[in-house]
Amino acid sequence: MSDRQFAALLAELQDVIMGSPLAKCALTDLGIQWAGWALASALKTEKFYDLAGSGTFILLAHLSRIWGGATHIRQKVQTGLVTAWGLRLGTFLFMRILKEGQDRRFNNVRDSPGTFFVYWSIQAVWVFVTLLPTLMLNTEKRNVPLGARDYIGWSIWGLGFAAEAIADQQKWLFKRDPDNAGKFIQSGLWAYSRHPNYFGEILQWSGLWLSASSVMEGPQYLSVVSPLFVWFLLRHVSGIPILEKQAVKKYGTDPAFQEYVRNTPLLWPWPKF
Repeated sequence: MSDRQFAALLAELQDVIMGSPLAKCALTDLGIQWAGWALASALKTEKFYDLAGSGTFILLAHLSRIWGGATHIRQKVQTGLVTAWGLRLGTFLFMRILKEGQDRRFNNVRDSPGTFFVYWSIQAVWVFVTLLPTLMLNTEKRNVPLGARDYIGWSIWGLGFAAEAIADQQKWLFKRDPDNAGKFIQSGLWAYSRHPNYFGEILQWSGLWLSASSVMEGPQYLSVVSPLFVWFLLRHVSGIPILEKQAVKKYGTDPAFQEYVRNTPLLWPWPKF
């Protein structure tokens, strides 16, 4: 292959990539996270890590709708729900880290630019994979009338949004009360699940996938990896394992905590009779 042919092939490949809304979203996602890493690494801070993540969700949801030319009501609702999720969670996490001063996940990370880069890159993967059903929906020209999957999906999202928001608020208020110093929360939604906020998070992305699946065909259904990825990440990687380890270290010898662990589901809530 001559240099001219190779250059023409690269130019054609670039046109294909840049003409794909999904590819443009992926590149935008990486660009934001790597720019965030550069700034965070220079300042040695993780204070805007979660805010950058949730903000990228919102931005990509809207950009995909613009780049894909989406005008259908399903796409507008889906984008609006992602925006509501991002605004609430991003604001909550940012306010929390401002109050606490640091995120313990980054205690051995913020001073290591290489490891910090891995964390920011993983966030890029998390954003893209989790948002994939919405990105596919917003770049889909085909329209299908609203149906049961949409209404059920949006209802599941609403239940999850409420569960996560209420659980976060309950824990926030519990920790702010000086009388609860040295205690663990086991009231409200936390009486039915040791991690009700994560339960709500999984429900939200499951509901969004269900609605988006209304216009999916063939391989597009593989985007179900979105809620499965969220579940796997929270259940086995960055969420529950870390928090459970910290809780056992802090309260493990407390008989009340031992009873709480025995009688309260880890993730999926179960009513107590």
